[in-house]
Amino acid sequence: MLQEEFASRLLESAVTELSRLPGVGRKTALRLALHLLRRDEAQSVALGEAIIDLRRNIRYCTRCHNISETETCAICSSPSRTASTVCVVENVSDVMAVERTRQYQGVYHVLGGVISPMDGIGPDTLEIDSLVERVEQGGIDEVILALPATMEGDTTNFYIFRKLAPFTDLKITQLARGVAVGNELEYTDEITLGRSILHRTLFSDSFNKR
Repeated sequence: MLQEEFASRLLESAVTELSRLPGVGRKTALRLALHLLRRDEAQSVALGEAIIDLRRNIRYCTRCHNISETETCAICSSPSRTASTVCVVENVSDVMAVERTRQYQGVYHVLGGVISPMDGIGPDTLEIDSLVERVEQGGIDEVILALPATMEGDTTNFYIFRKLAPFTDLKITQLARGVAVGNELEYTDEITLGRSILHRTLFSDSFNKR
């Protein structure tokens, strides 16, 4: 154990916590912990304070569920955004990916995941009902389904399409299939993703072809 090798309970504790981060094994966690020890104390304190501040003060937008420092996020409250177009994404990192393309000027709706029975994720655990409520309130002309090109993503797309079907004046589109099947949006290059947004297609067209 690290505690026996380095005779440091504090180091063992730091490595254990760092190794809980996604993609960080115990060896990487050890390197990070030792790196922090070699740096000025002020840098380590600043990192710790930033993480605590993030955890305590970040909230989720009451409208779109994107991360925010206020009740309504900067995108939803911006007068320069087209509030009548809503892009539905799986998570916050997808919002960042779409924003990097600079090809989209609408607003978002973050589901918080996709339907995956194998993982115990059903429609009721996602922000699908709140999406329907936003449409019911009016003012939305188009909903863009920008979920991963995976089986779970397609299942969620179809579920949302069926939930929104009663709104006959609503345009429901999806990303053009420039995004490869199986790809997550956050790992798709900006040019491909940007073109997929610009050349989006009616979701009903793809459904009718099946």
